[in-house]
Amino acid sequence: MSGKTGWIRPALAGAAAGLVNGLFGGGGGMVLVPLLSGWCALEERKAFATSVAIILPLCVLSALLYALRGALDVVQALPYLVGGLLGGFWGGKLFRGVNLVWLRRGFGLLLLYGGFRALLG
Repeated sequence: MSGKTGWIRPALAGAAAGLVNGLFGGGGGMVLVPLLSGWCALEERKAFATSVAIILPLCVLSALLYALRGALDVVQALPYLVGGLLGGFWGGKLFRGVNLVWLRRGFGLLLLYGGFRALLG
């Protein structure tokens, strides 16, 4: 957290990510990365990494709430979890070696793809 931003902006960025995560079952990191880097003055690579650390408890909370409401089939989710863990491991290993410009472009393409799919949905 930057001394320039205090704690209010990071708390609001976290609240926005939590709201998006709770409403859509994910996607809080899509909101959080631009807020951390632009609004909270966090270096971009740190914004990506920090987003992952923040999203983990948000996802756990969202999953718990969905499970309590009977909307989560844990057995059906297991293959996705295994694949996600493997992908997360590989992505974390590759993270340092990826040029920041390409990381930013890839993130932008992911946002565009998600937006496009949501509009057609």
